[in-house]
Amino acid sequence: MKNMQSIVLRVAAATMLFMVLAMPVFALDIKTARLNGLAGEVDNGLLAIPPDAPVEAEELIATINNLRRAEYAKVAAQNNLTIDVVGEMMFQKIYSRLPVRTWVKVQGKWIKKEK
Repeated sequence: MKNMQSIVLRVAAATMLFMVLAMPVFALDIKTARLNGLAGEVDNGLLAIPPDAPVEAEELIATINNLRRAEYAKVAAQNNLTIDVVGEMMFQKIYSRLPVRTWVKVQGKWIKKEK
């Protein structure tokens, strides 16, 4: 009986270790979300869910947008700019690095980047 408990504990420990180590593999990242059409860039420097996309990346988008807003606020304060201006400037930088066919929302209209 004691030997069986030891085996069960080892299997449980190994299973938990696998789950902890495998979690990052299954986590959705922004690059994957963009490539799969689950997230798109908006000309205000934030992310959004593109048209007809499932809300699968909603939590990721919210987290990244909160981080971006905080960073934009910091940069804005240091440079006597508004957060909106910083967001627009960052969109230009982000846009230049996006792969073709990535969803972007410019002036309220969703399009896929062509070049």
